[in-house]
Amino acid sequence: MPSCSPTNSASSIRASPTAEPNGWRRVDPRSVTPRSRCGYGAGVFELNGVEMVGYLASALVVLSLTMTSVVRLRMVSFCGSITFFVYGALISSVPIMITNGSIAVINVWFLRKEFASGQPSGRDLGVSRIRPDSPFLADFVAFHLIDIHRFQPDFRVPTGDDVVTLLLTREGLPAGLLIGRRHGSTLTIDLDYVLGPYRDSRLGRWLYGSGASVFRADGITELRSAGTTAEHRKYLQRVGFERSPTDDDLYELTL
Repeated sequence: MPSCSPTNSASSIRASPTAEPNGWRRVDPRSVTPRSRCGYGAGVFELNGVEMVGYLASALVVLSLTMTSVVRLRMVSFCGSITFFVYGALISSVPIMITNGSIAVINVWFLRKEFASGQPSGRDLGVSRIRPDSPFLADFVAFHLIDIHRFQPDFRVPTGDDVVTLLLTREGLPAGLLIGRRHGSTLTIDLDYVLGPYRDSRLGRWLYGSGASVFRADGITELRSAGTTAEHRKYLQRVGFERSPTDDDLYELTL
C-alpha cells in the first residue's frame, strides 16, 4: 500500500557539499530539506496545481465515455480536450497541445451539426409513415418498451383504422417513433419516443417545427398529447405545446 513519507534527495539540497580528501563529498544534514512524496516510486503522485489540471482532464475524458447521449458525449469530450490542452501548455508539451486542440475542433464541428439538425448544414432528419401492423413496429416497441414507460407509463399500442404511425429517422436510420389516433384534422398522440442517444439532437423541435409539413400534408392541423409525467410535460412545453385551457393534463399544438 503506498504511503507518504518525507524523503531526502539531491534535488532538495540547499547548500553546496564540502569536498573530502578521498574524493567523496560530505553534506551537512541540516542543509537537506525533507520533501513529501506519495506512491510506490519517487514522484509518482506528486500533487501540485499542474498535475491536478491533468487529473481533471483525465476524469472528463473518462466521464465522456459514460454518456449515452451523442450531444452530451461531445460536450464533455470538448471540455476534457480543452483541459488537456491547458495541461499540455503548462508542462510545455506540444504533442499534447496539438492532439487535444485537434480533438476540441472536431467536437465543435460535430456539435454544430447536431445543433443545426434538420437544416442544410446539420444532421439529416426525416419522417416516414409505416403500417400500424408492421412487424418492425411491433419489434421496435417491444424492444424499447421499458424505456418508453419511463416517460409514458400508460402507453399501449393503439389499434384501429384511425391509427397514424410515423417513423422518425436521423441520417436515414431509425431514431424514434410517433403513434397517434386521428379524429378529423386533430391527431391525439399516444406515443412520442426518441432513442436515448438522440434526445438532445433537436429531433422533437424539428418534427413540430419545420418538419410539421408531414402533418399538414395529411390534413392534420392540431396535435394533442397527454402529459403523463413531469418530464414528459417539460418536453411538450419545450417543443411548443401549450396546456389546454379545459384539461390540465392535456397539451395542444396548432400547426
